[in-house]
Amino acid sequence: MRMRRLEHWFETFLWQSRLVVIAAVVASLFSGLAMFYMATVDAWYMIVHLLDYASPSLLAAQREALRSSAITHVVEIVDGYLLATVMLIFALGLYELFISKIDLAKHAETSSKVLVIESLDDLKARLGKVVLMILIVKFFEYAVDIKYKTALELLYLGAGIALIGLALYLSQAEHKNSGQSHSGQPH
Repeated sequence: MRMRRLEHWFETFLWQSRLVVIAAVVASLFSGLAMFYMATVDAWYMIVHLLDYASPSLLAAQREALRSSAITHVVEIVDGYLLATVMLIFALGLYELFISKIDLAKHAETSSKVLVIESLDDLKARLGKVVLMILIVKFFEYAVDIKYKTALELLYLGAGIALIGLALYLSQAEHKNSGQSHSGQPH
């Protein structure tokens, strides 16, 4: 009888220890909100600075520099929002996997299926796709800033773009294959 109580107490403690994941959920959520805030502030300041773009007193070289800077800032803003999205998906996924299913997500008509996490593999796949998008945005950011001087450098750029295309193709092919294996029918 004593051993049974000890086992019950230990199993209760073990099961309740999953609630420590709430710390990661809250920290991820606040990190995501912070990234949304930072990206929004960056977008606001970029838009304010772009008002100078139409100024007739701006020289062509200054306009080109402002344009190049704006493109870089747009890419950084997209990167910030994507990272914020990763943190949000991560927080929701951890919560659904370890704490409880989110009832509102199941019943909401406008709910996106990207926010409904069924398994750890599902969470990893969704995060992997967003991380892939972040890497693509970073590649684009660096590709815009580089001054190409030789044909070999352009060939490297082309190879990088081809590898990005391959990565996107493979991620879509994996998504289609996993859809077939779950439902038995192609999507």
